[in-house]
Amino acid sequence: MSEEGSLKTDLMVYVGILVMAGVQIFMAYYSPGVIRMLIVAAIQAFLAVMFFMHLRDEKSSLRLALMPATLFVLVMLNMVWADSFRLIQFRSFPK
Repeated sequence: MSEEGSLKTDLMVYVGILVMAGVQIFMAYYSPGVIRMLIVAAIQAFLAVMFFMHLRDEKSSLRLALMPATLFVLVMLNMVWADSFRLIQFRSFPK
């Protein structure tokens, strides 16, 4: 792919991610829905990984190998979030 085509593609993806960020801000104020916002965030992450981290140019075996690692990280983050919410309840407040 030529440099001009790559730059044009990168700019289009960047503008698309910015537009989706604006959509998320609009959704946060006018129609809060966690699932919809997570879907938009997942699309943004997919575009960033595929285009800016050049994963779309890699072999499909590498993409398949990264899926279990990504799922592992998400599961571990889920465990940390649950613990952080528990700690908020044990915080001592001045009386």
